[in-house]
This record gives sequence, C-alpha cells and structure tokens, in this order.
Amino acid sequence: MSQTESEVSSWDRQDATVGATSADVLYNKCLALAHNLWWTWHPEVINLFRDLDPIRWRQLDHNPIALLREFTPERLVSRASEMVLFSRINHAFRRLKEYMSTVPTWSATHTGVLGARPVAYFSAEFGIHESIPIYSGGLGVLSGDHIKSASGLGVPLVAIGLFYDQGYFKQHLDASGYQREEYLDTKVGNLPMRQAVSADGEPLTVSITTRVGTLLAKVWLMQVGRVKLYLLDCDVDGNTPQDRELTARLYGGDERTRIRQELVLGVGGVRALRALGITPGVYHLNEGHSAFATLEVIRQRMEDDGLPFDEALRETAHHTVFTTHTPVPAGHDRFHSALIEEHLGPLRDGLRISQDQLMGLGRVEPQNGSEPFCMTVLALKLSRRANAVSALHGQVSRRMWAHLWPWRVEEEIPIGHITNGVHTPSWLAWQMMQLYDRHFPPGWFEHMGESEAWQHTYDIDPGELWETHNTLKSLLLSFVRRRVSRQCRRRGESDEAVEAARNVLDQDALTIGFARRFATYKRADLIFRDLERLAKLLNDPDRPMQLVFAGKAHPQDEPGKNLIRRIAHLQSDPRFYNRLVFVEDYDINVCRHLVQGVDVWLNNPRRPLEASGTSGQKVVLNGGLNLSVLDGWWAEAYDGRNGFAIGRGASHVSDDITDARDAAGLYETLEEQVIPTFYDRDVDGLPRRWVQMMMNSITSLAWRFSAHRMVMDYTLASYLPAAGGLSCDMSIK
Repeated sequence: MSQTESEVSSWDRQDATVGATSADVLYNKCLALAHNLWWTWHPEVINLFRDLDPIRWRQLDHNPIALLREFTPERLVSRASEMVLFSRINHAFRRLKEYMSTVPTWSATHTGVLGARPVAYFSAEFGIHESIPIYSGGLGVLSGDHIKSASGLGVPLVAIGLFYDQGYFKQHLDASGYQREEYLDTKVGNLPMRQAVSADGEPLTVSITTRVGTLLAKVWLMQVGRVKLYLLDCDVDGNTPQDRELTARLYGGDERTRIRQELVLGVGGVRALRALGITPGVYHLNEGHSAFATLEVIRQRMEDDGLPFDEALRETAHHTVFTTHTPVPAGHDRFHSALIEEHLGPLRDGLRISQDQLMGLGRVEPQNGSEPFCMTVLALKLSRRANAVSALHGQVSRRMWAHLWPWRVEEEIPIGHITNGVHTPSWLAWQMMQLYDRHFPPGWFEHMGESEAWQHTYDIDPGELWETHNTLKSLLLSFVRRRVSRQCRRRGESDEAVEAARNVLDQDALTIGFARRFATYKRADLIFRDLERLAKLLNDPDRPMQLVFAGKAHPQDEPGKNLIRRIAHLQSDPRFYNRLVFVEDYDINVCRHLVQGVDVWLNNPRRPLEASGTSGQKVVLNGGLNLSVLDGWWAEAYDGRNGFAIGRGASHVSDDITDARDAAGLYETLEEQVIPTFYDRDVDGLPRRWVQMMMNSITSLAWRFSAHRMVMDYTLASYLPAAGGLSCDMSIK
C-alpha cells in the first residue's frame, strides 16, 4: 500500500473510531482538510474555512488550523448548522480522498522509472501559502508552484527544504517611510506539519559532523497534495544555543550562518531521505543553495558500492539536475577555503580527496588558490543537466559561465532553459474560474498546460469578461483601502488620515500595479524619473491613472530601502494624493489581490538582469495586461497583441543612458498606447480593443507559462533522462 493510500485509509479508520461522536467526526474531517495543503488551491475549501468565522479567518492570516483550534467539536457543529456547511465539508473531504487515491494522472503514462525512484527537489525556500512563512519571494513561490503542479500531474517527487520558525520578516514603514523589520515566532502547533519518522518508526533527526562539532536537525513533514515536503529544523536538544537558532530566519545572519544552513539543507537533506527509506532517481537542485547534496550522494555511493571518487562523481552528476536563477555573478554564494574546511572537512575525509581537490570543485579555475568556493560552480560541475529559467536567461547564463568550458563555443555551453511558470489554481481568481467553467469544455482544468484548453477564451462575451475583471478590481481596491487605513492607524496618524485612506483610489481609473523585491536593478522608481510628466498622467481629468506599489527590500539593502522611502514620501505629495499607495508587508496574500485586480502590471528591470519573473504570468490568468521591459519571460511572450513593451529589447553599455532611455520609453508607451487603449470606449462604455488584448493575452500565454507546462518540460527533458529513462526529442535550449 502506498503512503497516500495509507493516509486515506487512516481517515476512514478515524471516522469509524469507537465512541466517536458525529461532532468528532466532523471536526476530524476539517482537520484532515487543514493538514493537507491541497486546500490552498481549492477556492471552495478556502471559502468553507472562511465561512466558519470570516473575521478571525482574516486576523489569523487565513490559517485553518489556528482557526479550528478556537473551536470545540460541538461549537463547530453549531456553526456548521448555522451556515449550512455539513454537505460542503463532506464534499470537500471526499474530493481530497479521491485526489489522494490512485487515479489516472498525466504521470501515469509519462514518468516511467520515476515511479520507483522519485525526484528529490531541493530548495532553500517554499512559498505555498501566506500562513506558512518559510519563503521570501520569487524563488520560494516558484518552488511552491513547482511542487503543487508536480502533485497535480502525479509526478513522483519529494521536496526538501528548511523550516524557519521566524520565517522572513514582517515589514512596517515608520513615519519617515523607512522599512522596519519584525521577526515573529511561528507557532508550530498552528502549522500543518508533523515530525517525520524513520523507517523504524522513530522521530527522525539527522546529524552532520563538522571540524568544530556536530549539527543536529529534526525533520518535519508537510503534505502538499500528493507531494511530501520535508523541512529540516536545527532547534533541537543537543545543538548549541547558537546552532538552535541556525534555521530561525530565512536569509539572515552572516556568511558562516549561510554555509551552515546550506550544509543542513544539502547534506542533511540527503541523509534524511536515506533515513526515510527514499532512494531518489533524480536530485533537482533549485538554485545553488543545496549543491552540497551532491557531495553527500557521492560519499554514500563510495561507501555503499565501493566506487572510487571519480566514478561516483560521474554517476551522481548523471542523476543531478540544476536550475540557476541568478543572472549576476554577485548573486551566487561564495565561501573561503577556511570556512569550507571547517564545515566540510569530515565529509571531505569520507570522499578521500584533498582540500585542494574539494576547493577545485567549486572554482572556475581549480588551481587558483585565491578564488573562493562557489556553490553555483559546484552545482554546474556536478550535474549533467543544467538550465536557466527563460530563453534570454539561458543566453546570459551560457555567457556568464562559458569559462567553465573554455573548449566550447558559447552556443554549445551545456546550460539550456526551461521557462518558469505559475500554478494556475493558486493564482486564478475564483470569479475568473467560474467564468472559464461556463465557457470552456468540461474537464478543461485537467489540461491547463495545453494550448487548446485556453482557445475558448474567445467564446466569452467581451462584456462578461470586462465585468468580471471590474469585480476583481473592486475587491482589490477594498483590500488596499483596508490595509492602508490600518497602516495609518498603526503609525498613529490622525482620524482624518485614516478616513481618507478608507477612500483612496478610484474604481474607474486605470490601475497599474508594481510589486516585487526592491532590489535596485528592478528600478521601482523608474516611473518617477519625471515627476511633472507623471503627475500630469495621474491627474488627467478625463483619463486618470493610479499606482499601487508593494515589496520588501532585504534588511541589509540600504539602497533598496531608500527606494521604498522615496515612494512612501511621494504618497503625501499633493501631486500624487489619492493616486499612489504603498501596501506594506508584501506576501502571497498581497500578491494574490494585486495580480487578480490590476488593469496593468508594470515590470521594468534593467535588461537582462531579470532571470524570468513570474508575477506578470499570474496577472495573465486574471485578464490583466503586462507593461514590461523585454526581459525574462516577457522577452519570449510579447507578440505585439497581448500586452505592451517598454523599449526595443536593447540596453546601452551605460546604465545611466539605459535608465533614461527606458524611462522615456515607459512614458511614451503609457501616453501613446496604454492610456488611449484603456479609455477608448464604445457606446456601451466597453473598451473593446482593450478586452481583445486581454483575450489575446490569456489565449497565447496562460498555457505557455503555467507550472504544469514547466513541470512537464522538466519531466520529459530532464528528470527522465537523469533517472535513466527514455530521453525525448524535446530540447531545453
């Protein structure tokens, strides 16, 4: 019996427990729903939890376990009776059981050997839902979407990450607009996880020996649909007080903290899989943070099968897939020799290689004693299938790492690309889902990664699509007003300011959203280069425009914090009053509201520094249009009919000239294309050209940039060949 079948059987036994009351049974069904993160992409289950107590649901960050802890079984029955929830709870529970049972999936006919030896997917962060704060931004959300789609497709995959009990920081802006960080302890009892057990049934803890002591990590298990996510946590007895805090915060601490976290993720993750009795056929390293995993796999092969180091390395590399996300050299983790020896010395002893040999694995020039150890170099050397995350990023990555293969021309550098996608059910608004259900063929949702499913967008009445979009826009504005008024109250602003915040923005104005990490290369302030020109656009009496900003800067990124402060200051500028807002504490919840409700999504990084970007892909699903520099995914998505482009896809050697040129291009595109098209209405007030672009965007992009398509590409082009299955003709280059 499989693990998922065993879990379903345990639910059945739980229902039949002797002495269990009907209230207990109902409560246990709700707990079962809450403990499998399948619910996070099923609106009908989300709405079910919300209906139990809408106010507390919002206050508890949409956490169903925290909500259920406030109910007794008897009170739950009373509330379910009041809201007529019994049939909805039973229906949701049956659907989850059916999902977890063995049913035909795409994987059943496409994944072959992976059924016996699954993919082990390593990532430093996983963004699954706002109630589980173990992510910071795009990389984590991409990882979360990847494993959700693997679950939907039935791809045999287990995921490995770290549990951060303080997560990433909560963001607040002070009276000056400066970002302040607050770290909060997460209540483990309110999270849908339990401690993983080893093959002998004991709670699982792994150990990693370093030159200065032993690191211990317990292993938690979260169920994400059909996928098991294992999270390592160093807050255990036996660790030093300092080491107990090692996994407390995501991307916190110094270089020593970083290497120790990556040691736990990579080496500890591989050891956890062995203790769990899982033998992967593929190791997928999502970014270089987990590259130490390859060294532990080599050590195990040497120990188990008596292989010499070189042969074990070749075999490990054959089974390893590496995805790089970072298009700039400074963004790759590097460690000096002493730090590597301190932490990997005992592992190096097991590999029976010298310190120089080990350092050489992480150097572009192995004999260069002054070059530090680079995690990306290690991952590239110890994998036979490496990919970037968009076509343009593939070109950038081949150029960046060409010196690792000096005997090859740039076009033959073995780094391909698989463009990122987004998990459609997680980001598609419930209202849009209903609209598609009315006009698409039955079962279309099972084929969301295929182009044919989305061509029926043209069957939707333009007026119906426009009205659905305006409903989502209204929900966005209500959300923004609540958040901004709460921000004003927290800062102690006047009652008048709080009341004004409750009425900020205009339902009928062209609404542009910008939300992402506030790294300087993303140029959040590009639209503010000419304030007078911008003010004229925002305050046009006939064709007004408004801006909604959100995003966090890394705690140590002062230039990024200064960008936030500048935008926050402009909110109080009379020229931008009621036309510009900054929403604090950007997370999955804020992102969901923005991508579902904006008219236009603005993206203007300095080309070619955006590896892919996925926020604009989420906008597509909900009928929003993209206005972007031709970088990352948009460089291969824009066709002239499905959105708007800034510039011509070129960059000057001078950043100053590039920025000035792109700012001018942004203003021109707004003035000559975006605003006129949005406000061009027929006699019924319908912007037909705009709605046609919405339809073009959905039909041409929704399937191409779905995580289902992405995971299918990984499976066919990378996982199967790496596991020893049949290769296919698909090229990832």
